[in-house]
Amino acid sequence: MTDTARRGPVWVVGGGLAGSEAAWQLAEAGVPVRLLEMRPHTRTPAHHTSYLAELVCSNSLKADYLESAAGLLKEELRRLGSLIMRVADRTRIPAGGALAVDREEFAAGVTAAITGHPRIEVVRQEVLSIPPGQPAVVATGPLTSPAFSQWLREILGRDYFYFYDAAAPVLTAESLDFSKIFAASRYGKGEADYLNCPLTEEEYEVFWENLRTAEISQAHLPEERKHFFEGCLPVEVLAARGKDTLRFGALKPVGLVDPRTGRRPYAVVQLRPENREKTLYNMVGFQTNLRRPEQRRVFRLIPGLEKAEFARYGMMHRNTFINSPELLLPTLQLRSDEDLFFAGQMTGVEGYVESTAAGLVAGINLARHWHGRLPVAFPAETAIGALLAYITSADPAHFQPMNFNFGLLPPLAGGKLGKKERKKALAERALAVLAAFSGEIKD
Repeated sequence: MTDTARRGPVWVVGGGLAGSEAAWQLAEAGVPVRLLEMRPHTRTPAHHTSYLAELVCSNSLKADYLESAAGLLKEELRRLGSLIMRVADRTRIPAGGALAVDREEFAAGVTAAITGHPRIEVVRQEVLSIPPGQPAVVATGPLTSPAFSQWLREILGRDYFYFYDAAAPVLTAESLDFSKIFAASRYGKGEADYLNCPLTEEEYEVFWENLRTAEISQAHLPEERKHFFEGCLPVEVLAARGKDTLRFGALKPVGLVDPRTGRRPYAVVQLRPENREKTLYNMVGFQTNLRRPEQRRVFRLIPGLEKAEFARYGMMHRNTFINSPELLLPTLQLRSDEDLFFAGQMTGVEGYVESTAAGLVAGINLARHWHGRLPVAFPAETAIGALLAYITSADPAHFQPMNFNFGLLPPLAGGKLGKKERKKALAERALAVLAAFSGEIKD
């Protein structure tokens, strides 16, 4: 990086979770930042507001206890001063053992923090290209604009991979029939934060048969072969795999007892609060590509949802990601251009917290680069390091998006432990390694 480039502001292109986190880390490290976000002037098929860090799918950041993969990743981010985690903790709403947030309060809080930082300038315009020698974090996400995508193809010399991601419907609370629904969290974790719609065997079979044969929307999907991320499959795709697939997935009744019968239901559809006031509920695991009339018809077959009103229908959108194993270093630096860093879902990390982690690392490392220091690779024993090691070293020919999971961490030395004890030990090791490493990150 030239001295002239170092004096001017670095760019962060994209104001989602990853871009917002990257901008914050850069600014906190004393680097002037220009955050460029194309919304609201240029819209996407999935976003609904002009807020930074808008959550376009679920309002849940998944489990929040240390023995869970998502919980460990969140704890690492908290200890590293993540803005996204700070705002998420402040705007959380009841969700059992998960961290769910009030969607609007969360995005508004991140936006206020970013726009209020003295070293961050937010520019609302679409970026068509990045000038040569301009230090930048590219965090345009899965809905990168066609013009910027074309520029990326030209500089990367690679075509994108892609998959299709799906979002679940959101229902109004006032339209639910609470005489058929009971409140409870699975295994009694937290308070009764979820609403549960129990199905008998007969009700489930009617629902499954209608779901399996329902008409999907093809209007916005090209004719080429469709690719789905296994962690976010449309509910109708899962239903097509077999009658019991959903009962062992999103509709599993394990850990729930219907207080009216004293027994575990045959299947359960769970609804999670979408906002603090609990006026809206998300259909957990019901990401879908069904046509809107079909969503109304099929989902109203679920007990308690016969008159459900849809505040937002489920939808699908194309998610774009680069071949990170070929293109990126573990520092998230482009192999062919030391001034460019990539972050977020574009890199092949999948999930809100994973995107935030990539943004944090890209921000820290571009700040080090701007100050004339070497970027750092996080230790493989940490959740962040293991995730980024995977996306930058997987088989390029078969690379697919990945959530963080304990299987990415190096195995423990010593005797064999039970599943819960092993996860706890891996989490404790990760945090201990992170504590020792954290002094090196921002030296």
